[in-house]
Amino acid sequence: MMRIFLLLCLAMTAHASVLQAETIHILVWDEQQDRQAEAYENFIGNEIASRLDASSDDFELRSVNLNDPEQGLTAENLDWADVMIWWGHVRQWEVSPDTVQRKIMKRLKSGKLNMIFLHSAHFSTPFMEAMNERTMFDARRKYTPAEGGKPIEFEFVRPPGRMVPTRDSIVTPAYLALKQGKNLAKVRVDLPNCCFPAYRPDGAPSTLTVMKPDHPIAEGLPKAMAMRSTEMYDEPFHVPEPDEVVFEETWESGERFRSGMTWKIAKGTVFYFRPGHETFPVYKQPEVMQILANACRWLGEK
Repeated sequence: MMRIFLLLCLAMTAHASVLQAETIHILVWDEQQDRQAEAYENFIGNEIASRLDASSDDFELRSVNLNDPEQGLTAENLDWADVMIWWGHVRQWEVSPDTVQRKIMKRLKSGKLNMIFLHSAHFSTPFMEAMNERTMFDARRKYTPAEGGKPIEFEFVRPPGRMVPTRDSIVTPAYLALKQGKNLAKVRVDLPNCCFPAYRPDGAPSTLTVMKPDHPIAEGLPKAMAMRSTEMYDEPFHVPEPDEVVFEETWESGERFRSGMTWKIAKGTVFYFRPGHETFPVYKQPEVMQILANACRWLGEK
């Protein structure tokens, strides 16, 4: 009898250890701007954290913001997190590229942290740095020196700032490859602008269509969903070619956008999800929260 009791205790301990190992730690980061009060009683980040926490027993949540110590990006927070959700809009520049490289990118590239970027976080420093990293990787994979030839010189040119491209602009990232004699010698790469030529914050509804129904992020979702009130973004979105386009969004006035995309960044993964705006209650919509929960589980298990 004692032996059976000890075996049961060991089995329960092992089961508890497995459950603990499967817990996904989610860090929600929010710049917390005043206009969020038009649609959210306690800021977007806190709203998302609260709803995700209630959606699953295997999630543990922390909600941090730009005004916290070290802008919420303490080593303790980042080392704890498996997945980080980022909301930013009008205070994007307050997080510096140096901070992102030291604190976020090294964890992302090593696979210790995966990222979800929401809506206007396309202009956030960590998203832009991640897209630059992917573009540089793609360029070096696309352009390789001839066997026995000299190394290719790469020039990576950053956009001059967070500015909206005109519709007739070249779409970045863009490449200019130059030969010397018969061999490729230099490649200029215009890094992605991470923006798009048109947007409209009128709250018009959109239709979000699942492009990859077998993807874990799309699990349990209908083929098409109405986003009842959201801001419009229109293609082309100046980002490197994604690994997967999970969702596409359209508006009755004709615009379209690749509204759910993933990229590998070295050993880490980034998911960008477009629907949103601080003055529309997008993150109170059940389908949207289902998408974020699915993404957190998929990225956390990776």
